[in-house]
Amino acid sequence: MFPVGDENPTWYTPLVTRTLVVVNLIIFVFQILADPAFTLRWSFVPLELTALLEGRGHPGVVVTVFTAMFLHGSLAHLVGNLLFLWIFGDNIEDQLGHVGYLIFYLLCGIAATITQYVTGPLSAIPNLGASGAISGVLGAYMLLYPGARVQVFIWPLSLFFGTVGVPALIWLGVWFLMQLFLGVQDLGRMAEGGVAFWAHVGGFVAGLALILVMPRRRPPIRHPGETTWR
Repeated sequence: MFPVGDENPTWYTPLVTRTLVVVNLIIFVFQILADPAFTLRWSFVPLELTALLEGRGHPGVVVTVFTAMFLHGSLAHLVGNLLFLWIFGDNIEDQLGHVGYLIFYLLCGIAATITQYVTGPLSAIPNLGASGAISGVLGAYMLLYPGARVQVFIWPLSLFFGTVGVPALIWLGVWFLMQLFLGVQDLGRMAEGGVAFWAHVGGFVAGLALILVMPRRRPPIRHPGETTWR
């Protein structure tokens, strides 16, 4: 059960959302071609930050808080993240503008990393992926567009009956509760690796909070006879 689109028009071209998609794709190709040490070098490792806070680590770990947002562990990991970004990112960029949206995205990613770090500060497992930042986009979307219809593909029913339109409040609300539930189950097992559920929770909550305080831009003037905001 996963989203394939939404029924929510935009006013402006989502330049930053499209750029983020392209950048993540390019970096993933580079990951495939490069030595695996490249991915490990630029992933965020909680234990390294703990060492820095204790005065015995390298300050370079701070940079990995940002670089890890653009790395992925597999093709499925990449495609899943970019699908969510593509569907929900354009509307949030519409609200915040290009620069504001990029700042919002990065702040959500930082919040997600910090949340995951707090739950396992001694973990030596590399953290990577855009899902924390994208979770912030989902949180903002749910708050701003609770009634927008999200087209959901349900395997295998949608093969025969098509996708189902679900209000964003319900679909994203259920998604968040699943992340929270799985995150609680995952506590104490951070050393085993897996999905960073707490990064999803932290990013989502950060998105809810930031969208309330960040300035939004006004929609453009719609001229008579225009049939679309695009």
